Amino acid sequence: MSDALRADALLADMPHGGRGSLKVFLGAAPGVGKTYAMLQAAQAQLRQGVDLRAGVVETHGRAETEAMLAGLPQQPLRRFEYRGMALTEMDLDGILAHPPRLVLVDELAHTNAPGSRHSKRWQDVEELLDAGIDVYTTVNVQHLEALNDQVRDITGVQVRETLPDWVLQEADEILLVDLPPRELLERLREGKVYVPEQARAAIDAFFSQTNLTALRELAMQTAAARVDADLNRRYRQRGLEAPAVRGRLLVGIDGDHQAERLVRHASRVAERRHLPWSVVYVDTGGARSEEVRARLQGAQQLAERLGGEVVTLRAESVAKALVQHADERRASLLLVGRSRRRLRRRLLGRGLAERLLNLAEGLEVSVLDTEADRRPPSPRASYPSRILDYGLAVLAALAASGLAWAVSHTLELPNISLVFLAAVLLVAVRSSLGPALLCAGLSFLAYDFLFIPPTFSLTIARQEDVLTLLFFLLMAGLTGNLASRQRRQLNALRDTQSETTALLDLSRKLTAATDRQAVLNVAVQQFGAWSDVEVCLLSRGRDGVWKVEAGAQRLLADQERAAAEWSWQHDQPAGLGTDTLPGGRWWWLPLSGEEGPLVLLGVSPRDETPLPAERRRLLAALGQPLAQAMARAQLAEELEAARLHGETEQLRSALLASVSHDLRTPLTAMRGSIDSLLALGEAIPMADRRELLEGTRDEAERLDRYIQNLLDMTRLGHGGLKLARDWVAPVDIVASALQRLRPVLAPLQLETRVPEQLPLLYVHAALIEQALVNVLENAARFSPTQGRLRVAVDADEAELRFSVSDQGPGIPQDERDRIFDMFYTAARGDRGGQGTGLGLAICQGMVGAHGGRVSVGDGLDGRGATLTLHLPLHPQPQLEEE
Repeated sequence: MSDALRADALLADMPHGGRGSLKVFLGAAPGVGKTYAMLQAAQAQLRQGVDLRAGVVETHGRAETEAMLAGLPQQPLRRFEYRGMALTEMDLDGILAHPPRLVLVDELAHTNAPGSRHSKRWQDVEELLDAGIDVYTTVNVQHLEALNDQVRDITGVQVRETLPDWVLQEADEILLVDLPPRELLERLREGKVYVPEQARAAIDAFFSQTNLTALRELAMQTAAARVDADLNRRYRQRGLEAPAVRGRLLVGIDGDHQAERLVRHASRVAERRHLPWSVVYVDTGGARSEEVRARLQGAQQLAERLGGEVVTLRAESVAKALVQHADERRASLLLVGRSRRRLRRRLLGRGLAERLLNLAEGLEVSVLDTEADRRPPSPRASYPSRILDYGLAVLAALAASGLAWAVSHTLELPNISLVFLAAVLLVAVRSSLGPALLCAGLSFLAYDFLFIPPTFSLTIARQEDVLTLLFFLLMAGLTGNLASRQRRQLNALRDTQSETTALLDLSRKLTAATDRQAVLNVAVQQFGAWSDVEVCLLSRGRDGVWKVEAGAQRLLADQERAAAEWSWQHDQPAGLGTDTLPGGRWWWLPLSGEEGPLVLLGVSPRDETPLPAERRRLLAALGQPLAQAMARAQLAEELEAARLHGETEQLRSALLASVSHDLRTPLTAMRGSIDSLLALGEAIPMADRRELLEGTRDEAERLDRYIQNLLDMTRLGHGGLKLARDWVAPVDIVASALQRLRPVLAPLQLETRVPEQLPLLYVHAALIEQALVNVLENAARFSPTQGRLRVAVDADEAELRFSVSDQGPGIPQDERDRIFDMFYTAARGDRGGQGTGLGLAICQGMVGAHGGRVSVGDGLDGRGATLTLHLPLHPQPQLEEE
């Protein structure tokens, strides 16, 4: 390793003149928990006494995130108007006026509102870092500029807000926040990321499992690349070469006509081997024409769009520069194009590939013959190609005649025939049987005319020469026939291999496709590599309306629509090149399942000529696994819909069963009291009437609590529960809850243990009171008459606890984790089969919204149960002295 590289690695770890450090919480998609993880890390820093401030944090109404934000000092947002709209942005000047040690800045790729100092939020972060302030920030992988096209190809969505990759590369620390796609989709369905309507739209448009899996892989690759760079730097600091843990593909290009083809081939190789890849151009200082510059620039832009890295080196030797760069990047594969076929390089072996093989040690070198055109010849080019083949036969016969004449003085007559046989064999291998037979006939005539006595005449004087000529003609014909047959077989094998490779590639991609849209994207990606055709995929709804699901978005003419209709109805190909409605530009192939067509595959040649039979056969072969994959995806969607329907029915049945029982009970009691008052009226003594009215009031309050529980559960499920926090004394919450349940708790021996000196809670007081009411009512329902019920409050440095203990039947150990599930009622224990099954679930939701939890323990004197509400404590406010 050179001293310069080691010096650069050492300088990279030195402090940057008072510049702050940047920690990035990287995620694959919204909702994986980046902001929550950032706030969690900030809370840990706050507990350690770090002076920090939340510059801007986007909670998006998520209760868990808002609870984690509580207690963190926040910088008020800057508010201003723009075209009649009230906008808010991070107050950069306010932070710089009183700079903390650490600032939290959410959504690094955010675009600032017009009128801000910087157009992008990452530019604000750069200014904070230059001021010596450490920054915690979050970003999703789809916002990286280099991955923009790749994300668009994966998701079909063009991400507008991006940031340069160097911002992430210069970060001091990157923390990957990962969440499996299934769990993220569950969070979406539960309304924890977006409100339900937005969640359903997001799942349909962006958050498919296939998209999330691909974005997750991109995020992991980005994090792995950062780890790879850090490992390389650490080894350089020690003056050692880092081991090739992951590997890399380097492709060397020049400004020739095949540069873009080489880049595309490198992209496919990197995808198959799961390697990061770079496009390297070595500038030797030579003059370049404008055409060469344009081709080079086009190839580099293509590499960026395909997800590759573009590198330009300046050196005198191309081979040495490529090998040295491969060692520095710890590349495992070097791909180059074949050098131009010049006589000097053939004789001296001085091509680029040969030089790389001599210099590279432990490096795989692949050479692509970029000069050969692999596309099948078009019908227009077939006739000139045949003329060239027959011309080659004539030239080969003439050359063989000249060579045979030159050696005729040293070789005997039978040996001269071998020269002509070699010419016939060469023509047969190069072309086909027809030119080989022509060469054999010309060689036969030349052999007779020039070498069989009498020479320069077609007359044969000796009989044995006739047999020699006949054997020569027979051997020439057989040799040409065998060689041409071998050539045809080789071409057939190549075509079969190409078809097999296409099928394997398609099958590999389809294995990762889990839904219909993913299968369609795979089809477009597979056929999009064919530059000579356009592809689209059509489907027809039950209303008969056609929809372009993928591929070319074009309006179909009446004739095209008629061909598509016929193909869909009859489950047979139609359109261009067929016997059914052949006048259009599209060839339609139905991809069918057991119940008929699932989608129509449309193919249109760009030169408006019918598709060759070989191409149609290949499309039909590729259409079979596509149809099977779409049928599988459709079956999976139907099974998922059936599962959701079953769960919905189960939830509905549980809700109706619970509500019908628990709402009817207080209504029955209220109706009985009211009927008694209406029937007897003044005949009932005043004390009895008052008792009936109080009972009616108690049952009405009980009914109100049931309804409030249902409403609270709905608000929790839809993310509509908002926290209006304020400082409140725990004793006030206990007193208010006991006052509300005074009639319910009257038959019990109530004991309260509330210390005088307790810290204040920063909570939504009404919600915490409701949670405590639910726990108290649950305990009172299952406590025996005149049983003990204890309410206790205690606190430590981290949390404050409300404990409610009873002497009821208790909760078995194996059911304590399930009592907080909605509508769960155990056959025994504190749930006892009574109640709506919502009280404790709501209690857990309300406490969890504040960042707390609910625990279950043993009750009083070894009986019953104890439910404890754990609530986090925040730094206490400064109280004004009287």
